[in-house]
Amino acid sequence: MFPASRYSIQAHRCIRALKTVPADHAAPQLYTVVHRRTCSSVTTPRITTHYTIHPRDKDPRWEGVEMERFADEADVVIVGGGPAGLSAAIRLKQLANEQEKELRVCLVEKASQIGAHTLSGACLEPSALIELFPDWKERGAPLHTPVTEDVFSILTEKYRIPVPMLPGLPMNNHGNYIVRLGNFVRWLGEQAEELGVELYPGYAAAEVLFHEDGSVKGIATNDVGIAKDGSPKDVFERGMELHAKVTMFGEGCHGHLAKQLYKQFNLRENCEPQTYAIGLKEVGLDYTNPYLSPFREFQRWKHHPFVAPTLEGGNRIAYGARALNEGGIQSIPKLTFPGGMLIGCSPGFMNVPKIKGTHTAMKSGMLAAESAFAKITDENLNSETTGLHVPEYAENLKKSWIWKELHAVRNIRPSFHNYFGLYGGMVYTGIFYWVLRGKEPWTLKHCGLDSAQLKPAKDCTPIEYPKPDGKISFDLLSSVALSGTNHEGDQPAHLTLKDDSVPVARNLAIYDGPEQRFCPAGVYEYVPLETGEGMRLQINAQNCVHCKTCDIKDPSQNINWVVPEGSGGPAYNGM
Repeated sequence: MFPASRYSIQAHRCIRALKTVPADHAAPQLYTVVHRRTCSSVTTPRITTHYTIHPRDKDPRWEGVEMERFADEADVVIVGGGPAGLSAAIRLKQLANEQEKELRVCLVEKASQIGAHTLSGACLEPSALIELFPDWKERGAPLHTPVTEDVFSILTEKYRIPVPMLPGLPMNNHGNYIVRLGNFVRWLGEQAEELGVELYPGYAAAEVLFHEDGSVKGIATNDVGIAKDGSPKDVFERGMELHAKVTMFGEGCHGHLAKQLYKQFNLRENCEPQTYAIGLKEVGLDYTNPYLSPFREFQRWKHHPFVAPTLEGGNRIAYGARALNEGGIQSIPKLTFPGGMLIGCSPGFMNVPKIKGTHTAMKSGMLAAESAFAKITDENLNSETTGLHVPEYAENLKKSWIWKELHAVRNIRPSFHNYFGLYGGMVYTGIFYWVLRGKEPWTLKHCGLDSAQLKPAKDCTPIEYPKPDGKISFDLLSSVALSGTNHEGDQPAHLTLKDDSVPVARNLAIYDGPEQRFCPAGVYEYVPLETGEGMRLQINAQNCVHCKTCDIKDPSQNINWVVPEGSGGPAYNGM
């Protein structure tokens, strides 16, 4: 079921001890079927055909279709081949090799190649890398460009206000490296492969599996061969189940399986809502004007007199976008539950003022690996659940430099939500961080969900953006073409709607359809109905760059991003 690839070692091992199991391990569906309703006496056209919204057991087209899945066993299964997942896999095999223990580690990644969905501005702090591989230079890690200078500025409409980079401020990048993170992640994949980790790019984890006692059993990869209308094709194949003692979820920011786990185990009970930015430039997703377009703000920013000279004469060679966690320590959920744990940018360890999360993601994966390894190899272990619970991971993380670092900067991001805005936040940072190093005896709160921040369109002024010049600034569709994005066209849209009537009845009516602006890939557009009466939402799922912005910013929280068929999505070349 997992063909050999350049990232799989002895792929035949992954089909040893295969057995057929019924597909009955899934948690209950998160959403029930919503029947079509009428809006302004017009029947709402069906948009969503995905089985998570329209269950297949109620669809006569699926009668008689074989729904059993093959299953395989590992000691640890890791979801996501980013810095956290690969660091966890590497550390597990390092420990196993050091102690001469047999430990099978399998990692699945939805991208066609390790690193192909990785996107970052990536000024890398090498602290975690040094811990993982003290000889990283000898191993050929692609860190070739050390930072030589920092320039920090406030930009007015036409001018620049320089801000001094004082020693000790989190924005100081002395000792860091400018990297192409996709290349670095690809290198981590090579190191993991050499250590014996089984890597399977092109296989998207689509479903969390559970034991009868409620603990996590593993994951199932996505089914393939489903037509756009939700019916089975002749080539339909079930995904495969991977079971493990411990499953680590390192899907990156706003992972779709992590969202299910938050609800299943009530992991966000004692933390604040996560808040986000989109990584074109640091455009916070807590903006209020529904007419704002992050993509077009980015194009306009490039024409600033301080920025444009750097870009003039250059050629645009690639494009991409990705959401970022900005909630900090206040928004970190409970990290462990029976059978699994959350690592990396999935729970959100980004240091916001540093604009860095790779080093903390890597360290979280390493701590998870060390905690899980001790539990798995404990010969006297008496577990209360079939899937192992490893609370020691969260305890060890709170004792580590990750927690100290995030605690020190915890108030910087929320300090910008004050009467004085940007300048008030900068004054706060200057006084309380530079002087006290985050030791103030209080913790500020965020302003709530990013999806709840939009004001009605009637209360806002439309934004007129300048036309792109084709030299420094560009149109959206030609930019998306440079992302290498590709999906199988004949499959259900993976941008699912809980209720197909909501986009027109609420988002368009109240907010003038913000999804057609906040999406950085042109996935959503409102077009006239074929009858000429009214509008409908059209989802161009083939354009999706997997940034998750729509799932985060939708004011109705009606969009649920799920994985498409494996290998679909962007093909970033070292972004």
